[in-house]
Amino acid sequence: MGGRGRARDGRPAQRGQARRQQGCGDDRPRRRFRLTDRAVGRLRLLLALAAVSLAGFLLYRALRRYDLSEIVASVMAIPPARLALTGGFAAASYLCLTGFDALALRCVGRPLPYPRVALASFVSLSIGHNVGLAALSSGTIRYRFYSRWGLGAGEIAKVILYCAITVGLGLAALGGAALLLRPALAEEVTRLGRPTVMGLGAACLALVIAYPVLAALRRCAPLRLGRWSLELPEPRLALAQIGIGALNFACVAACLHQALLTARPDLPYLSVAAIYVIANVAAIVTHVPGGLGVIEGVVLLLLPQPGVVGALIAFRVAYYLVPLGLGGLLFLLAELAMRHGQAPPVQEPR
Repeated sequence: MGGRGRARDGRPAQRGQARRQQGCGDDRPRRRFRLTDRAVGRLRLLLALAAVSLAGFLLYRALRRYDLSEIVASVMAIPPARLALTGGFAAASYLCLTGFDALALRCVGRPLPYPRVALASFVSLSIGHNVGLAALSSGTIRYRFYSRWGLGAGEIAKVILYCAITVGLGLAALGGAALLLRPALAEEVTRLGRPTVMGLGAACLALVIAYPVLAALRRCAPLRLGRWSLELPEPRLALAQIGIGALNFACVAACLHQALLTARPDLPYLSVAAIYVIANVAAIVTHVPGGLGVIEGVVLLLLPQPGVVGALIAFRVAYYLVPLGLGGLLFLLAELAMRHGQAPPVQEPR
């Protein structure tokens, strides 16, 4: 009897010891991880609040010299034809953005029919551009679409990464060209000397050129950076990424340029392109939703004129708010269709 009692008494201890050896019996590490996640969440919230506060300060500093009547008058002064061109270039940009996803899916080896790609791209980016943290917010929506169409989590992560690379290539190409062709504006903004500005422009273009060259040299071996590795696409896909990325940002700059021409008819396109690259980089760094206040603050700092305010409002409506409304509506309709089984059949892996 006593031996049995000791056996019964020993079993819980043995089980508890086994659980502790397997990492299942001690809750303290879990609490520690939960506290760490909570701290990270609070830090992200504080950073977001700081970024939004900075954007609000920039916007206030830029607008405080104007009164409401001047702003309304500057908006009404934009001719309908100019507004139509502004909206047309915005639409062209979003058309280019669908190419980001199409190329990324080909890089991963999982191409999809273009209507599906266009739907996922437009919905995710029209919302992501306004929410902020575009890679995360648009990536979540992309995952919702692409996972239903047969892609795995790893493949979707690669799609998001290749899209981000296309963004970087496009910005570097347009920014490098603007710095080399309009160095005087960059000197005024950055307070850097002409040799430094020209060197930065050349470095941007050198990075762009290096991408397809590396893709051609390392067609079978991935590019390794420490613990990370990246499978480079075929050279033709790499060149296509550069082309569609640069064309997209050229269209966005043209959208802003058309809006600004009412206030500054003599404003060169390359100057607007340089201003937009600087403003867009600032918006990406701060992660402010839609770059609200950051883009306006940078442009108004460089072009301090009353008519510019109305042009910026027209640009924001055309490039951010109208696509947001359309994208939100399409997202709702797509969710309803998928929930009622009206979604197209899942494509099998090739």
